[in-house]
Amino acid sequence: MTICAQPRSWLFVPADSNRKMMKALECGADAVIFDLEDSVSLGQKPVARELLSLLPDRRENGPQRWVRINPIGTDPHRDDLELLEDLDVDGVVLPKAECGDDVADLAAALAPRRLPIHAIVTETAASLFGLLSYRDCSSSLAAMSWGAEDLSAALGASSKYSASGQLGFTFRLARSLCLAGAVAAEVQPVDGVFADFRDQDGLVEEARAAAREGFTGKLAIHPAQVEPINAAFTPSAEEVAHARAIVDAFGAEPDAGVLSVEGRM
Repeated sequence: MTICAQPRSWLFVPADSNRKMMKALECGADAVIFDLEDSVSLGQKPVARELLSLLPDRRENGPQRWVRINPIGTDPHRDDLELLEDLDVDGVVLPKAECGDDVADLAAALAPRRLPIHAIVTETAASLFGLLSYRDCSSSLAAMSWGAEDLSAALGASSKYSASGQLGFTFRLARSLCLAGAVAAEVQPVDGVFADFRDQDGLVEEARAAAREGFTGKLAIHPAQVEPINAAFTPSAEEVAHARAIVDAFGAEPDAGVLSVEGRM
């Protein structure tokens, strides 16, 4: 398995289950996010931290290892930071980030280690007003993703879907702001989860749409979602050939501002 510098699939797994963590490490995900937040109850968080500290050493060509810690300002957050001091991981996922200052504060708390940070940036009402603030907030920022589930709860919405079954306007807005904010910050834009892990067709459709729009990866909540996500964010042979044709065309005419390739400008 070839691991991408920018992971296509980011698989969440609750860190209080050793069985699930071992399965996640073998399922082909580019990045595994060991979760200490939403999927782990308050009473189980100490157990999860202990299990994380006992993870076996990395295997060659294994997935990137990330940890989703608890939100800034909470008691579990402080305990998570202590755990990270000795944990061999590739990065930290920060939930419920509201602005770039949150990323800067986390980076300072992690110093002198310079662990990359993946911020989930649309989980509170206030977060929707701070997406541009991630630009230049910290060199540690590596990725930004969006979340509809917590945002729905924060807004008091009865559903994140419209009557037609599509994402409601507010949630589509949050998704678009995350994409634009990540691109402005020059970090990886990662699409949110597709909650119905039994609906493979729906997942494929959503992942392909995300790739067309500019996202370069997607969050997953079940190992069965990994392969479709990896496929959606891997260029096809036809796409690669077309890109090469464009490069070759401009290589042949370096002074050209506009060229026709395969009948298209």
